Amino acid sequence: MNEYVLKTNDLSKKYQNKMALNKVNLSIKKGTIYGFIGQNGAGKSTLIRLITGLANPTSGTFELFEKTDGQALIEARKRIGTIIEGPALYPHMTAHENLEAHRLLKGIPGKDCVDKTLALVGLQNTGKKKAKNFSLGMKQRLGLAIALLGDPEFLILDEPINGLDPMGVVEIRELLKKLNQAYGITILISSHILSELHLLATHYGIIHDGELLEQLSATELNEKCQQYLHIKVDNPNKAATIIESQLSTNDFEVMPDGSIKLFAHVNTPGLVSKTLTKEELVIEQFMPMGEDLEAYFSNRIGGVGHE
Repeated sequence: MNEYVLKTNDLSKKYQNKMALNKVNLSIKKGTIYGFIGQNGAGKSTLIRLITGLANPTSGTFELFEKTDGQALIEARKRIGTIIEGPALYPHMTAHENLEAHRLLKGIPGKDCVDKTLALVGLQNTGKKKAKNFSLGMKQRLGLAIALLGDPEFLILDEPINGLDPMGVVEIRELLKKLNQAYGITILISSHILSELHLLATHYGIIHDGELLEQLSATELNEKCQQYLHIKVDNPNKAATIIESQLSTNDFEVMPDGSIKLFAHVNTPGLVSKTLTKEELVIEQFMPMGEDLEAYFSNRIGGVGHE
């Protein structure tokens, strides 16, 4: 039985005459890393603000840990940690002082959690260095530490790698993987940086102009983006036999129109064409096909480019 940390039901938010969210039905399973993808202004931050209580829906509902309203929803929100629009840091305080201040604000008992959380994000040795002198990557890790106070089960991160240098991006990625795999924390990451999400997410939701276009797993996405050789010959049955016997693979499909999708030998197209031609097959079409992630998401939102 699947457990969900978040489910929305026709969730909508209207600002003046603009629908920021339009009947969104989204679901996030416990233990996953959910990549929430869309351009700036697509509705990602609006949904996060509704879930975290920073704004109220115009219509529709949502379940957070199966709680929907009242005191039960307030209690459920105590089980989440968030970074929204950048981490809230005290620039003239050290990392330890920042966490201690937030611990007191959140009413979390015991000081042990401060050192434990700093060690978890790799900031245990920053000493008296002020947060204002941290690199962007260190600031993001400190923001994550604040979000992790109280041992949340669900992390909600709005554009957590914006502005980071390549090393900072790698640090945050590895930390998030560790939090998910070693500690079982479910993570929602809102971002428009597709290449980075592809290295991290287990599931995806694609949003555009306030509408959720698609939800799919990483496995499903990779299948949709799989590269292959598109082959059309005068005798597809003979070609299939030759591919299986002479190219030693059955990793192909004969399509209803007689064309063949060959998923093996993508990097050796010359060998394939030479083998087919040697057997006196007439090659009518022969080309590599398949989408990369950028192309797939661009096509799903109607060809609009990403930033």
